[in-house]
Amino acid sequence: MKNLLYLSLSILVIATIISVNSCDNKIQSMKNLKTKNMRTEEIIEANDKLYAGLNEMFMGNCEPLNKLWSHSDSITFMGPFGGYLKGWDEIGKNFKEVSEMKLGGKIVCANMNVFAGNDVGYVTCVEQGTNVGPDGKLVNVNHRATNIFHLEDGIWRLVHHHTDISLQHEQAFDMEIK
Repeated sequence: MKNLLYLSLSILVIATIISVNSCDNKIQSMKNLKTKNMRTEEIIEANDKLYAGLNEMFMGNCEPLNKLWSHSDSITFMGPFGGYLKGWDEIGKNFKEVSEMKLGGKIVCANMNVFAGNDVGYVTCVEQGTNVGPDGKLVNVNHRATNIFHLEDGIWRLVHHHTDISLQHEQAFDMEIK
């Protein structure tokens, strides 16, 4: 009888431990999900700033983009005019040049897919909209894009932007895209 009592108490203790661990795991999973959802929202907000900044640049103001981008030497940009730019010096100079073109128009991020990690996140999408060519005619924009963000000192900064090469821009601006 005494052995049966010890066995019953042992089973009860084991069941309690398993139950507590299970609850701890569920609580941790819920915390991880909440953090992931928060990170996803932060990435979407940073991506929204990117497209607001691009539209400002089309009007001649590149400052919002300058604030969003990381200013490190390892960042990269492969935009619709082609080429491969690396480091803030090259990218910042390019933004100034494009801003001076005053392309006008507006683009938006459509068909967005978001991945959010702890300190890195990315968005894939289709950029759609219009710009104004040098002849004043609208140039349609419709190409794929990837935007990679890195958390720097609590702020999501853009570290890479890559789009398809825009044949529409090449023709409108009479350029040979590299």
